Amino acid sequence: MEFIKKLMEFIKAVAADERIPPRDKKVLLALTALVISPVDIIPDWIPVIGMLDDVILVAVILDYLFNVLDTEILLSHYPWGMKSFTRTRNAARLIAVITPNWIKKRIWKYEGSIYKG
Repeated sequence: MEFIKKLMEFIKAVAADERIPPRDKKVLLALTALVISPVDIIPDWIPVIGMLDDVILVAVILDYLFNVLDTEILLSHYPWGMKSFTRTRNAARLIAVITPNWIKKRIWKYEGSIYKG
């Protein structure tokens, strides 16, 4: 339960960061609310497919946090250690493969540093 509390505080802190465009903040919080909410786009009682909407939403959120945002912004709010950050970032990159590029380009307005590698 402590992990969930820290995770929610982390997402709220990132969403409140002034370096992030207001539209991205709203989308990030809305997607997080959809994941937490018992209301689903596809009902969970449908085998396999029922969980798909939650998986895609989590993939979109993780992709934004770990692949769109600059690392400096993320690390300024990250409540766990650097080792955890590296593992989570690597996992997020794997999961983000299922996030279509057209969705990312359509919903996110953040433009990172030109020096981002």
